[in-house]
Formats: sequence, structure tokens, C-alpha cells
Amino acid sequence: MRVFLGTLLLALIATSSWAQKFSPAENLAPSIPTPDAVVEKMLEAGHVKAGDVVYDLGSGDGRIVIAAAQKFGAKAVGVEVVPDLCRKAEQRIKALGLEDRASIVEGNVFHVDFSPATVVTMYLMTTSNERLRPSLEKYLRPGTRVVSNQFPIKGWKPSAVEHVKAGIEYTIYVYEVGHTK
Repeated sequence: MRVFLGTLLLALIATSSWAQKFSPAENLAPSIPTPDAVVEKMLEAGHVKAGDVVYDLGSGDGRIVIAAAQKFGAKAVGVEVVPDLCRKAEQRIKALGLEDRASIVEGNVFHVDFSPATVVTMYLMTTSNERLRPSLEKYLRPGTRVVSNQFPIKGWKPSAVEHVKAGIEYTIYVYEVGHTK
């Protein structure tokens, strides 16, 4: 029953009209925290390592940003439009002493420069990924890894597809800029 309900929830959030009822118009997805097992798998699938610069688009409570800095030694930046989530994430980063490697930018992903990224992570809906795709293509350097939880980037061919069970089965799509066709 739990698996069914999780699958039903994901199907419902896949429709942008439903999601818009729960978030501001500039928000690209409802705020649904990524399970820790999925966070770890996303960062592993993106081959995150020390020296990488990870941008998490729609970073929510900052769990991917924190894991990238804490467990993988990367510099990590979260981009989040919801002010309360930004404050909570910043407080957690400070409490963990990660301010030198992790930060949160309050803003819309369409108005933030994420070109320094070597890895981009996101848990946005397919329609949001479609809207974001031109910016990813324009601003990311060849070789940058883009890791999308649950929703593909239409028109791009993934270099890898991973699956992880965390209550329900999640699909993780990994792309490499310059090799997406």
C-alpha cells in the first residue's frame, strides 16, 4: 500500500497544474524532500568528488548541498526560491560548520548563474526540466554532469539511468553536457 501511495503521489506531482496549487508560480516543483538513500545515489551517479562544484537547483532543505560538501568533499551551492527553506538550510549548514564549502542562494533558477557547476542536481518536474534545458545547454561547460531525480530531460539522451528503492523506486537520470544527443 505504501508503494502504491508513493507512486500515486509522484504521478500527481508530475502534472504542473496540480503542483501550482501548492507553490508559487515561479516554483518549478512542489517541495518534496529527497530521501537520504536517493541523495547519496544521485551524488554517486554524478561521480561527485572533491574539487567538484555542485549546484542543486530547487535545493529545498539543503540535504543534497550538505551531503555533497560533507560526504563527497565538493563545494556545493543550493538554489531555492522558498525563503523559509533557504533559512533552514543555511542554519543547518552553519550548525554543521560547512560554510566554507556549502551555501544557499535564495532565488529563481532562471536568474542565478550556475555556470561554475561541474555537477548539477535537480528534482524538478519534466515540464520544468524542459523550460530549464536551454539554460543548461547555454551556460554549462562540456563534461558537466546533470543528475535529475525521477524526471528526465526531454530531448537529451542519458549517459546512465540508475534505480534506487527508498519506499518507492526512484529513477535517476545522468547526463553529460556535450554528449546529450
